[in-house]
Amino acid sequence: MRAILVLAAAVGFVAFSYAAPEFRGYDTSQMPHAEARPPVQPAGYAFGIWGVIYLWLVIHGGYGLLMRAEAADWDRSRWPAIGAMALGAGWLWVAVANPLAATVMIWAMLGLALTALVRAPARDFWYAKAPLGLFAGWLTAASFVSLGLVLAGYGVIGSGRVAALLMILLAAGFAAAVLTRLGAGGGYALAAGWGLVGIAVANIPARPEVAVLALAAAGALGWLWWRGRTEDAKA
Repeated sequence: MRAILVLAAAVGFVAFSYAAPEFRGYDTSQMPHAEARPPVQPAGYAFGIWGVIYLWLVIHGGYGLLMRAEAADWDRSRWPAIGAMALGAGWLWVAVANPLAATVMIWAMLGLALTALVRAPARDFWYAKAPLGLFAGWLTAASFVSLGLVLAGYGVIGSGRVAALLMILLAAGFAAAVLTRLGAGGGYALAAGWGLVGIAVANIPARPEVAVLALAAAGALGWLWWRGRTEDAKA
């Protein structure tokens, strides 16, 4: 039953997300201090990664149902994966209406996705840890972007530029901890780094300090992943 629910959650995630109203970022009219082009928001092309995530999560669910339906090692990750995708199915609908609620939701999705990633089986890497890692990695970047947008938009942080710099540092530190302590793998590093590069592209040439910091953070994550991979190969 859990294997069936994972596949159903993945398909529902995709279907409800594509059926949602068009979303181009939080509505600036919903936040009193929002900027028209907030520095912490990645360039539009970066969100194209969702297509890969959607497809891979459906493959993950299908493989788990057809090949590992009763596998105990797969079962450990299934409930948190179901929870993350179920929340994701409604996220865009909430995001167009309430940035605060959407921020809480995306952090809950991140927690569940990371739990699923940690519990994912060591075998079947490309069907288990890889898609869950890509999902959790992008959610890491997106969670800090959402937090930065809300903090700046409601005047908690007085400058969008400062919010962007702070969120880049926090996102990179968070992702580095996940990579080093949890051994999250390449999918996680790739997606988190993709988000950071998207922030860099969005800030060239207007805010070079934001772009440089985001690129440096993405490079650091790539180096941490490569170092971990090399150490694993030697072990």
